[in-house]
Amino acid sequence: MTSINKPESESSTRDEHGFDGITFEVEEEEQTHEGQKVKRRGIYLWPNLITTAALLSGFYSIIASMNGDFTQAIYAIFLAALLDGLDGRVARAIGAQSAFGEQYDSLSDLLAFGVAPAILMYSWSLHDLGRIGLACCFVYTACAAFRLARFNVQIGVVDKRYFIGVASPLAAILIITLVWVGRDFPTIFDLREVGIQIINAVLIVAVGLLMISNIKYYSFKTFDRKRVPFAVLPIAVFIFAAITYNIPVGILVISIIYALSGFVTTFMARKNTPI
Repeated sequence: MTSINKPESESSTRDEHGFDGITFEVEEEEQTHEGQKVKRRGIYLWPNLITTAALLSGFYSIIASMNGDFTQAIYAIFLAALLDGLDGRVARAIGAQSAFGEQYDSLSDLLAFGVAPAILMYSWSLHDLGRIGLACCFVYTACAAFRLARFNVQIGVVDKRYFIGVASPLAAILIITLVWVGRDFPTIFDLREVGIQIINAVLIVAVGLLMISNIKYYSFKTFDRKRVPFAVLPIAVFIFAAITYNIPVGILVISIIYALSGFVTTFMARKNTPI
């Protein structure tokens, strides 16, 4: 019986990379507690399932916007934002952080918070501006991609207490709450008026530029454990009560306040920096 030997180069290539060209697999290099680097196959299930659900929400939002179902598109992006905040916390809680998860999360964010809000705004308001509206929506999407790429290369370099530029989920919430409020008050936001369309175009470009700016925003990733006066709690209750009176307007106002707070944070940081 004659045995057929595979070429030496093919065998060595398969042994080196661990793939036979047929199966689907991910191989990552991880560092153990002892400081040794080891190669591991596979992915962590639960964080990546949550990221996939966020990706699905962003995809569904795009389809809903194209079909003119703007309310469902808004809800889908909100759901994606909630899931985006959950997957990282789950990964850290169970010790399932990985380079694959970080890159997959960024791709999901680009679709859910970079593409979906732009499609929503274009379908709702800016399509009547033609190529100008298309260009403004593309600027927002491109800025979201720039912001996510910059965030990836700055992991472990910048202060975790702050975001550099508006985070993409907040930028998306600014856009979708603007659409939400506009739909609730059609007499004020009359989309038949060119002026309203131009304002929406300027706003989506401005939000995109905030994402790639160097303005510092508090990230809420670290919490100060110092005590605060009791009066802070009733004030927070009144704020939540005001939001429930009109949820879209309340979320939009809080988002705008947060977006403007970055200018104050940046100014104070530069003021306290010694020359």
